[in-house]
Amino acid sequence: MGDSPDRPDHDRYSPTQRLLGKQLPLEWETTLFILASALDVFMTWILLYYYADDGFFESNPIAGFFLDSWGPRGMVYFKFAMVAFVAVLCQIIAIKREDIARRILYFATGLVSCVVIYSFTLLLRYSSAVPSDLVEMGDTWYRIAI
Repeated sequence: MGDSPDRPDHDRYSPTQRLLGKQLPLEWETTLFILASALDVFMTWILLYYYADDGFFESNPIAGFFLDSWGPRGMVYFKFAMVAFVAVLCQIIAIKREDIARRILYFATGLVSCVVIYSFTLLLRYSSAVPSDLVEMGDTWYRIAI
Protein backbone atom coordinates (compact mmCIF):
# COMPACT_ATOMS: atom_id res chain seq x y z
CA MET A 1 0.00 0.00 0.00
CA GLY A 2 2.73 2.47 -0.86
CA ASP A 3 2.58 5.49 -3.10
CA SER A 4 1.30 4.77 -6.56
CA PRO A 5 4.04 4.91 -9.19
CA ASP A 6 2.04 7.27 -11.41
CA ARG A 7 1.92 9.95 -8.70
CA PRO A 8 4.37 12.83 -9.31
CA ASP A 9 7.16 13.39 -6.77
CA HIS A 10 5.92 16.86 -5.82
CA ASP A 11 2.71 15.30 -4.43
CA ARG A 12 4.56 12.85 -2.18
CA TYR A 13 7.13 15.12 -0.54
CA SER A 14 7.09 18.36 1.44
CA PRO A 15 8.95 21.37 0.01
CA THR A 16 11.92 20.76 2.30
CA GLN A 17 12.04 17.09 1.35
CA ARG A 18 12.19 18.09 -2.30
CA LEU A 19 14.80 20.79 -1.63
CA LEU A 20 17.04 19.10 0.94
CA GLY A 21 16.22 15.45 0.42
CA LYS A 22 14.80 14.96 3.92
CA GLN A 23 12.13 16.33 6.21
CA LEU A 24 13.26 19.10 8.56
CA PRO A 25 12.19 18.81 12.18
CA LEU A 26 9.66 21.33 13.44
CA GLU A 27 8.56 22.61 10.03
CA TRP A 28 5.13 23.64 11.32
CA GLU A 29 6.51 25.41 14.41
CA THR A 30 9.15 27.21 12.34
CA THR A 31 6.52 28.29 9.81
CA LEU A 32 4.35 29.76 12.58
CA PHE A 33 7.35 31.63 14.01
CA ILE A 34 8.27 33.06 10.59
CA LEU A 35 4.64 34.08 9.95
CA ALA A 36 4.35 35.85 13.31
CA SER A 37 7.70 37.58 12.71
CA ALA A 38 6.63 38.68 9.23
CA LEU A 39 3.47 40.18 10.74
CA ASP A 40 5.64 42.00 13.29
CA VAL A 41 7.80 43.48 10.54
CA PHE A 42 4.68 44.39 8.56
CA MET A 43 3.04 46.15 11.52
CA THR A 44 6.27 47.96 12.41
CA TRP A 45 6.69 49.09 8.81
CA ILE A 46 3.11 50.40 8.66
CA LEU A 47 3.40 52.30 11.94
CA LEU A 48 6.78 53.83 11.11
CA TYR A 49 6.20 54.53 7.44
CA TYR A 50 2.60 55.70 7.39
CA TYR A 51 2.06 56.98 10.92
CA ALA A 52 5.41 58.41 12.06
CA ASP A 53 3.74 61.82 12.26
CA ASP A 54 1.48 60.38 14.95
CA GLY A 55 4.52 59.87 17.17
CA PHE A 56 5.38 56.24 16.52
CA PHE A 57 9.04 55.24 16.79
CA GLU A 58 11.09 52.06 17.08
CA SER A 59 11.63 51.30 20.76
CA ASN A 60 14.15 48.47 20.23
CA PRO A 61 17.51 50.29 20.35
CA ILE A 62 19.27 47.78 18.11
CA ALA A 63 16.52 47.83 15.48
CA GLY A 64 16.46 51.63 15.92
CA PHE A 65 20.18 51.74 15.12
CA PHE A 66 19.59 49.83 11.88
CA LEU A 67 16.61 52.06 11.10
CA ASP A 68 18.62 55.25 11.67
CA SER A 69 21.71 53.97 9.85
CA TRP A 70 20.22 52.16 6.85
CA GLY A 71 16.60 53.24 6.80
CA PRO A 72 13.50 51.03 6.88
CA ARG A 73 15.11 48.35 4.72
CA GLY A 74 18.00 48.05 7.15
CA MET A 75 15.57 47.47 9.99
CA VAL A 76 13.66 44.85 7.96
CA TYR A 77 16.92 43.07 7.09
CA PHE A 78 17.98 43.13 10.74
CA LYS A 79 14.66 41.72 11.95
CA PHE A 80 14.64 38.93 9.38
CA ALA A 81 18.29 38.13 10.13
CA MET A 82 17.24 37.60 13.76
CA VAL A 83 14.34 35.41 12.63
CA ALA A 84 16.71 33.32 10.50
CA PHE A 85 19.14 33.05 13.41
CA VAL A 86 16.45 31.76 15.79
CA ALA A 87 15.02 29.36 13.19
CA VAL A 88 18.42 27.88 12.33
CA LEU A 89 19.43 27.69 15.99
CA CYS A 90 16.24 25.77 16.79
CA GLN A 91 16.87 23.39 13.89
CA ILE A 92 20.34 22.72 15.30
CA ILE A 93 18.96 22.18 18.80
CA ALA A 94 16.28 19.86 17.38
CA ILE A 95 18.96 17.44 16.20
CA LYS A 96 19.59 16.43 19.83
CA ARG A 97 16.58 17.81 21.76
CA GLU A 98 13.55 18.32 19.56
CA ASP A 99 11.29 18.95 22.57
CA ILE A 100 13.44 21.88 23.75
CA ALA A 101 13.60 23.37 20.25
CA ARG A 102 9.82 23.07 19.94
CA ARG A 103 9.33 24.90 23.25
CA ILE A 104 11.71 27.67 22.19
CA LEU A 105 9.82 28.14 18.91
CA TYR A 106 6.43 28.16 20.64
CA PHE A 107 7.70 30.68 23.20
CA ALA A 108 9.22 32.91 20.50
CA THR A 109 6.05 32.69 18.41
CA GLY A 110 3.91 33.64 21.41
CA LEU A 111 6.19 36.54 22.28
CA VAL A 112 6.23 37.91 18.74
CA SER A 113 2.46 37.45 18.49
CA CYS A 114 2.04 39.59 21.61
CA VAL A 115 4.14 42.31 19.94
CA VAL A 116 1.95 42.12 16.83
CA ILE A 117 -1.22 42.46 18.91
CA TYR A 118 0.34 45.37 20.83
CA SER A 119 1.31 47.11 17.57
CA PHE A 120 -2.18 46.60 16.16
CA THR A 121 -3.69 48.00 19.35
CA LEU A 122 -1.43 51.06 19.08
CA LEU A 123 -2.49 51.53 15.48
CA LEU A 124 -6.15 51.46 16.44
CA ARG A 125 -5.85 53.63 19.55
CA TYR A 126 -3.36 56.33 18.63
CA SER A 127 -3.00 56.67 14.88
CA SER A 128 -4.61 59.14 12.55
CA ALA A 129 -6.21 56.14 10.83
CA VAL A 130 -8.79 56.21 13.61
CA PRO A 131 -11.32 59.07 13.44
CA SER A 132 -10.42 61.72 16.00
CA ASP A 133 -13.84 61.63 17.65
CA LEU A 134 -13.19 58.02 18.72
CA VAL A 135 -9.93 58.79 20.54
CA GLU A 136 -9.82 61.39 23.33
CA MET A 137 -6.19 62.54 23.49
CA GLY A 138 -6.62 66.17 24.50
CA ASP A 139 -3.78 68.57 23.76
CA THR A 140 -1.05 66.11 24.75
CA TRP A 141 1.52 64.99 22.17
CA TYR A 142 2.40 61.32 22.51
CA ARG A 143 5.54 59.54 21.36
CA ILE A 144 4.46 55.95 21.11
CA ALA A 145 7.02 53.15 21.26
CA ILE A 146 6.53 50.16 18.97
